[in-house]
Amino acid sequence: MKKAILLLNMGGPNNLDEVKVFLKNMFNDKRIISAPKLIRKLIAFIIIKSRLKEARNNYKQLGGKSPIIGYTKELVNILNNELDADIFYVMRYTPPFAKDVLPNIKDYDKVYAIPLYPHYSTTTTASSFDDLFIEAKKYKMENKIQTVHKYYSNENYNKAIVQRIKEALKDKNPNEYELVFSAHGLTQKIIDNGDIYQKNIKQNVYYARKELAKQGINFHKTHLAYQSRVGPMQWIKPYLEDKLASLKLKKVIIYPIAFTIDNSETEFELDVEYKELAYELGFKEYIVAKAPNILMSEVIKDLYNKMGT
Repeated sequence: MKKAILLLNMGGPNNLDEVKVFLKNMFNDKRIISAPKLIRKLIAFIIIKSRLKEARNNYKQLGGKSPIIGYTKELVNILNNELDADIFYVMRYTPPFAKDVLPNIKDYDKVYAIPLYPHYSTTTTASSFDDLFIEAKKYKMENKIQTVHKYYSNENYNKAIVQRIKEALKDKNPNEYELVFSAHGLTQKIIDNGDIYQKNIKQNVYYARKELAKQGINFHKTHLAYQSRVGPMQWIKPYLEDKLASLKLKKVIIYPIAFTIDNSETEFELDVEYKELAYELGFKEYIVAKAPNILMSEVIKDLYNKMGT
């Protein structure tokens, strides 16, 4: 039996020319901006015009592309050597898209679609599945595809989180630090419309805290906050900048709990922009832990084995 695993993610520019492609595809996604198509196009145009120059400059500082590409390729290479399935990655807003990958696997017997989003959201998981199944129907292969919607409670996943936190701590005493789980924000409107992302994030924090306690890692305090706000609308709170301002200890570890793979939000927004803010607020230490990245191999293997039984 010929099997494929598709790792789904939002993507990121492969080069500076793709920054506009990335922004255009993201802000024209009806799952991101739910306005009628023409209004959505206008909103997208305005956002792109105001953000393109800054976004390109940010990616330039990251080497001219999103770090998500390299980390994803590393993960794919590891899994290709360890599983009895062919591994592909499919991005939502930059190549390779579902339309690029599915023609190569249309004759496979079974396809396992695993989002690299551990928490379910209409803006991420549902959007990726929308795109995937639109393309799958063209090849009459939608019935071959098996999906998983969320896995924030997976033991291997939470062990990976704690492993990255331990690596960030090194030999430091966790009692001298506060730990902030930083999640990508969503507008309050999306949550009020029934999106379960915030509930999943809070539940993930519970499981991560449980694993920290199990391994005897005790921070002074642990917190949850949200990053990546855009525009004037109200977003879910607390905002990361407000959380940082409220911390009593001026030593902090930031863990990017919404991400399984490092990207511009972790390596630029958290590790450059928020770091500058933290030092302005008088922090003595501000450390950003890595996302799981290649540690996701154990999580994917576990999910694949469970999906196949």
